[in-house]
Amino acid sequence: MVSSMLQVTPDTNLTQYIQYTRKFPLLTLEQEQEYATKWKEKGDIEAAHNLVRAHLRLVVKVAAGYKGYGLPLNELISEGNIGMLQAIQRFDPEKGFRFTTYAIWWIKAAIQEYILHSWSLVKIGTTAAQKKLFFNLRRLKSQIKALGENDLNPEQLETISTSLGVSQEEVQNMNRRLSAHDHSLNASIGNDNEYDEWQSMLVDETTNQEETYAEEEEFSNRKTLLNEAMKSLKPREREILVERRLKDKPATLEELSQTYNISRERIRQIEVRAFEKLQELVQNTVMATQNNDLRRQAFA
Repeated sequence: MVSSMLQVTPDTNLTQYIQYTRKFPLLTLEQEQEYATKWKEKGDIEAAHNLVRAHLRLVVKVAAGYKGYGLPLNELISEGNIGMLQAIQRFDPEKGFRFTTYAIWWIKAAIQEYILHSWSLVKIGTTAAQKKLFFNLRRLKSQIKALGENDLNPEQLETISTSLGVSQEEVQNMNRRLSAHDHSLNASIGNDNEYDEWQSMLVDETTNQEETYAEEEEFSNRKTLLNEAMKSLKPREREILVERRLKDKPATLEELSQTYNISRERIRQIEVRAFEKLQELVQNTVMATQNNDLRRQAFA
């Protein structure tokens, strides 16, 4: 269904394109209903094209309202046309609404998404509140005569945050983002710096493969030591130690005293003694392993 009339490229002459969009008359409600019904029920391509042609000027009007974001009008119109195609795909003429009223929301949504993804290499925000702030901050700053302000004063912050229903911190952060510019990580820092490019100063704080493997191996060894040492405990010692030391929600002394029909103090004594035995068993195993390693190295 995509037609050449929707392809607004950087080489498109905008003056000629706008004149072209005005060649097609606006539709009456009855004509909209007729074309939309034919498209929906019969897949009539020509009916869909008639809807598109009649609303090309609407896309141009909406796109012109977003020129302040520094993007070429050609691109905004092209994205708006995509939004109009989505509207045509989803429009239900049986509900009685004008297509213009329905389509304008899809056109705006497509243009706004394009602006958000094009404005910064780092995503500015995806929530409804963040998008509302992004597209209304410039207008509100103009109203309170603060367009030239890099940092807003407390009174301006309060006015904007109250109007948009967001925090003052969010307003200030967004204002700084909109006042700044993206910089390439490959940009040169300067001849006097030990780093050639900005990306050279970035530190990867994630664990490398060697460290990850070493940590996993150490965890596995500790787990094996613990399991072997636990086998040396008496059944009741093992059960009480597990309940008191190895559960996310440890059992209370009172609960265990009722389970084993002994006093809470006796439960505590068994727990302490079992833990001491466990420590001793693990330490002995570790020392024995280290001694064996030393012997192997000595005779290697």
